[in-house]
Amino acid sequence: MLALRLARGAHPLVLLRRLLVAAASAGTGFLFLCALGYALGHPASTGAAVRLAWCALPLAATVYFAVAVARTDPGTRPRPGLAAIGLGPGRLMAVSATTTAVACTLGSMVALLFFLHLRGDLTGLPFDGAAAELLAADRPLPLAAALTLLALVPLVASVATALALRPRPARPGRAHDDEAPAPSPAPGGLPWGIALLAAGLAVEMYAGRADAASGPRMPGGVAGGPGGVLVGWALTAVGLAVTGPGLTYVCGRVLQAVRPGAMRLLAGRVLMQEARRIGQPLGVVCAVASGAYAASTLYATDTGAHVGPLTTLGALVVAGCAVLTLATATAEAHRTRTTTAAALRRLGAPLTLLRGAATLRAAALLALFTPLTWTVAHLAATPLAT
Repeated sequence: MLALRLARGAHPLVLLRRLLVAAASAGTGFLFLCALGYALGHPASTGAAVRLAWCALPLAATVYFAVAVARTDPGTRPRPGLAAIGLGPGRLMAVSATTTAVACTLGSMVALLFFLHLRGDLTGLPFDGAAAELLAADRPLPLAAALTLLALVPLVASVATALALRPRPARPGRAHDDEAPAPSPAPGGLPWGIALLAAGLAVEMYAGRADAASGPRMPGGVAGGPGGVLVGWALTAVGLAVTGPGLTYVCGRVLQAVRPGAMRLLAGRVLMQEARRIGQPLGVVCAVASGAYAASTLYATDTGAHVGPLTTLGALVVAGCAVLTLATATAEAHRTRTTTAAALRRLGAPLTLLRGAATLRAAALLALFTPLTWTVAHLAATPLAT
């Protein structure tokens, strides 16, 4: 009940984020149900298992977005005095997990209704039974299997939220999010991320020499190459996500090099302070963009492949969740800078200084991550395009 009351009294922007989580959950749940429908219509085929395995990508993207939204929820942020009325960090964590589960469950129910409508089980609306043959409408739907698949997104998302927001002991000298930044230590994942990135590209290059028919096919029927290429893609994506915070921190250091002025100094310090907050979502967006480029190259070279509606839906869920996660992290970073910006304004800093620093930060990140993304995408697509 407390989670529902907090959701009802939340800010409209917070409600919009939760509705977007529900929409992502609906898209992922619908993909799971479509895989079930394919299995019902083709009981002797192994294609259903492959389709179900590919649903892991939108599942991971939806859970990642749901955790990011839960992190930025102001209604469940620990504040002084809440522990006295029984709302300590542990209770707020449970509220956040419950709110995430409610939003994802709402999306799963929408997916079930839409699935039943396209099968023709629900009538009275346009497009009744429009996909009856594709979704095996002539066979009874196993309700237990459908509900189990639909429960995956709420269950995994709520558990991931609880793990991400679990209470941690306060570290000495750690400043509150709303306080003015001091120079922060560099993120420690940059060497590991570079190693994963290099290992992923090496695995792709080595596995690309094998026969393309030896591996699973991608959505749309395109030959995705041997399984080692997919492992290389996964390592490359994780490497980009891990290197994101470190590269953002380095970008902030470069901005302050060689006798910086006030604008470059402010832009660099902010990037260093927010490296962990926006670096990882930025790396994930780069990983999704490079994967999209590599996949488009494969679809362009395979004349027998086609991009169907389910493939498009899965791509939209993955790309949309990645971009929305980055937008959420950026908005939260802007909110935490309001106190610092107000202090600078009271000291006489012109508004053009703050806007120029923001523009400089965006330009620096684009100048660093755009060529990196293009290079990784080109190298990832090379073994499969030949």
